[in-house]
Amino acid sequence: MKIPELMLVNEIFRGLWTTFKSMFEKPVTIQYPEEKREPKPRFKGRHALKRYENGLEKCIGCALCAAACPSDAIFVEPAENTDKKRYSPGERYAVTYEINLLRCIYCGFCADACPTEAIVLEKIYELAYRDRNEAFFTKEKLLDPVSDPDLETPQTVEPGSFPRSIPLMKDPV
Repeated sequence: MKIPELMLVNEIFRGLWTTFKSMFEKPVTIQYPEEKREPKPRFKGRHALKRYENGLEKCIGCALCAAACPSDAIFVEPAENTDKKRYSPGERYAVTYEINLLRCIYCGFCADACPTEAIVLEKIYELAYRDRNEAFFTKEKLLDPVSDPDLETPQTVEPGSFPRSIPLMKDPV
């Protein structure tokens, strides 16, 4: 045998040895729907709007999250709180809060810009949509549920008084 042929046979045996060694190692594959892996500590998943313990929304409608968003995926429409109907502890609250998750790049700038820590990126990574409208998250989908139903007050201001900065996406026919 010549030297190149010996090198070729040597490389084949090295590859077979690597395959033989890996037969006895524990597999790293998980069975996804049944087993769910814990995300890494710095993982940024789906957005959520938080509430205070008394049921009031943390979002004060300042729209700093929308200003900080590099992909222009967030639309916030503020409204004034009244003494009779109070949604947040501040003077204003977000009557409309919408995020287009197809545009979102999950950078976390919205959470960093929020002065009240109302918007956070949770550890939820199961985001699948059948059409584009399912990826358009409104305030009702994002807001944490109220633990005490007596604390929730009905919304009195109709959304839509400001022009929408994010157009509604329609599926092609």
